[in-house]
Amino acid sequence: QVQLEESGGGLVQAGGSLRLSCAASGVTFNNRDAGWFRQAPGKARDFVAAISRTGGGTIYGDSGLGRFTVSKDNAKNTLYLQMNSLNPEDTAVYYCAATRRFRDYGRSPNDYSYWGQGTQVTVSS
Repeated sequence: QVQLEESGGGLVQAGGSLRLSCAASGVTFNNRDAGWFRQAPGKARDFVAAISRTGGGTIYGDSGLGRFTVSKDNAKNTLYLQMNSLNPEDTAVYYCAATRRFRDYGRSPNDYSYWGQGTQVTVSS
């Protein structure tokens, strides 16, 4: 059974940082691409960042470019999202996602087959 479990969300002041983690079971990040999305109330799910199965390729959405860094530790089978210089517009539920084996990452939620339950990030002004 595939399970992705996010952690690390919480309340932070504007300008602060958080590091989200996504621990996987039933799948391994060394043979599939993975990414992060976020969804604010009343809005569509928005692409944040993704990383290739080798770790050699990354892409970012406009919202996190220059502020967020996606990474992973294949030995721990864990995906990370380091978020710096947070602002209130970053408030959302953050989801990790993984593709099917050997499928390439993309910017659409449809590119991913497995999803976590999400972790809330709230940035106060």
